[in-house]
Amino acid sequence: MSTAIVAFAVLSVCGTGFAAVHDYHNDYFFAVGDAFIFRGGREGLLNSSAEALKTWADFGQVAPGVSNGQSEIRIDKLEFHRPRNVASQYGSDEGWTGLVQAVVFEVNDRDKIGYSSPAGYRYCCTKELVPKTKCHLNRLIYQEGSNGWPKVIDIDFEDNQTIAKPFEATIPIQASGMYYLWFVHCDEELSAATVAGQTTWKNPGGYLPGMMYPHIAFFAVMSLAYLAVMVVWLLLYVRHWADIFMLQHFMMAVIVMGMLEMIAWYLDYATFNVTGRRPVLPTLWAVLVGCLRKTIARTLVVMVSMGYGVVLPFLTDVQKKQVLAFSSVYFISVTALDIITNVGAIDDLTSTARLVMLLPVAFLDAIFILWVFTSLSATLRTLQSRNTTVKLQLYRRFTNALAAWVWISAAWVAYEMYTKVTDQYNEGWRWDWVTSDFWHVLNFVFLCVLAFLWRPSASATRFAYSAVEDNDDLAALETGKPPPNGQTSPKRQTPRTRQPPVGNGFVHVDPEEAAKQN
Repeated sequence: MSTAIVAFAVLSVCGTGFAAVHDYHNDYFFAVGDAFIFRGGREGLLNSSAEALKTWADFGQVAPGVSNGQSEIRIDKLEFHRPRNVASQYGSDEGWTGLVQAVVFEVNDRDKIGYSSPAGYRYCCTKELVPKTKCHLNRLIYQEGSNGWPKVIDIDFEDNQTIAKPFEATIPIQASGMYYLWFVHCDEELSAATVAGQTTWKNPGGYLPGMMYPHIAFFAVMSLAYLAVMVVWLLLYVRHWADIFMLQHFMMAVIVMGMLEMIAWYLDYATFNVTGRRPVLPTLWAVLVGCLRKTIARTLVVMVSMGYGVVLPFLTDVQKKQVLAFSSVYFISVTALDIITNVGAIDDLTSTARLVMLLPVAFLDAIFILWVFTSLSATLRTLQSRNTTVKLQLYRRFTNALAAWVWISAAWVAYEMYTKVTDQYNEGWRWDWVTSDFWHVLNFVFLCVLAFLWRPSASATRFAYSAVEDNDDLAALETGKPPPNGQTSPKRQTPRTRQPPVGNGFVHVDPEEAAKQN
């Protein structure tokens, strides 16, 4: 049994499948035990509706439309090629001279494929195994259940032909599950054979794989959620335009990018569901917008942690270079990772390239967390030394929110690792969407916290860079309301060289003067 598990795991990472329409480009078979196997794909499929099965599937027909309630695997437009020197060994009237078998099975039926013998796991039938398994000589060993599964289709090479084509076959799905398609042969002469063409997999609601189908509704809801936040923020943004400072420009950019990302992912999955092929350009656009949003968000958090916009009027040249270098490297790394993960992909199989690209992103995230909390510690010490009560309270709230984000993220990563280890065959595929979409929800909630803490207000710019604090004035910064009677405290009326806010929201501060103040 252990040998079977190892073999199944190996086959699960071999082969390619780029959409609900799985394309094959003259791909070779892999030698697995005593057989040659090519993994044609796997998908989570929901059961067909009772009406679709009764009206269409029983007659081997396909109901019109995409959302027709019928779930199926169509094996058509396939070609198997064998070398010319192999085909030339046979005459023009010798009948069947080579065999490839297509086997479709649900993951819980994996033990019905092959036979565990003392000499190892066997996939091909031999004379000594015929009485034990009732198999057919030189064919795939499988045990057909009472429900007629697994499904096996023979594709024969005839005479001295180099190409074998199957008869078009549609396999209706009557029970939900994770389904696999393998192409198998037991002939050493076909070791150099290749497979080309396509197979089509469809769910009741369209071509989107079952593990991805909930993404459509999820990203539609998230698009509306971001739109709601953007409308509220934009109203405050316009109302207090003269008092906007730099951090709030960054916040606006993150909110807009988040909404655009959600819309892009919705269009990506909606198009995929209708066409059966994952569109490259919409997916690439969603990836790029998402990576830009992640980069800007991290840049914003780093700058806030340094105290920029609230404690410091500007960043030093060294700090600017550090932030720019980190943001650039992070954007490049996370873009490469997300392109490999999403563009053209339909399942959760982990490629070697993805594992390689995951390492630099994980390393940069570790640097990001360490950098943020180190900067926050220094900023909190500065605020405590100045006895700026309200700003200190503001930063403590930000620190608590950030710490909660880190702990929740770490807990979710641990949960993901646990599910990967305990669910080797992805039998819990129906909840795969939760694993990935959780990060969008977590980041959205954290963005809402930041947006609330640094929301535009009538007093934001007046107090943003002040080193001399007054409780009434700082309370106005927190509540967004002007001081009592619209007056600043006597402290505020001491002579100071400071330019008033201008219409574009930027405050011009002389560096030397700001350094003295801070």
